[in-house]
Amino acid sequence: MKPASDQVLSRRKALAGAGAVGAVAAVAAVASTGLTPASQQTAAAATGTADADQAGYRLTEHIKRYYSTARV
Repeated sequence: MKPASDQVLSRRKALAGAGAVGAVAAVAAVASTGLTPASQQTAAAATGTADADQAGYRLTEHIKRYYSTARV
């Protein structure tokens, strides 16, 4: 049986490796689209698909309904 410090170190290495794999997967997913998120927004603005009225947070009826049900 391994000493406790070796088990903790091994667990840390496993978690760090899992985090690195997740980061690489995220980068690969963004890279596969061919556009970075910033250039996607620029492309959408250039084509006129993004309305200025719909940018940002809006308090709509369904959000108000959620807030009213979430009150404690």
